Amino acid sequence: MKKVYTNEISLLVSNMKNIIEAQEIDVFIKNEYAQGAVGEISAFDTWPEIWVVNDNDFDHVMEIVNSSQKNDNTLDWICKSCAEENDASFEVCWKCQSENT
Repeated sequence: MKKVYTNEISLLVSNMKNIIEAQEIDVFIKNEYAQGAVGEISAFDTWPEIWVVNDNDFDHVMEIVNSSQKNDNTLDWICKSCAEENDASFEVCWKCQSENT
């Protein structure tokens, strides 16, 4: 068994687990309920982790994880109303609240 992904946000870990399992690869989450132990152990040690069951699947799972985290399709955009540059994740201009059209 090998660790393939971890994040402090359990929702992101669960989502990644679902993406991997959709490829019919067996994985499990370790530390799923450990965040209540913060203070007694390091916060980083309580982050939920995804572990692949079969080591032969490790390379394939890492490709899935890496490709799912790429965000190559999005570009920052310039607002047509105020000419302010906005991050690609914004659908509305942060300065004038005009929609990205």
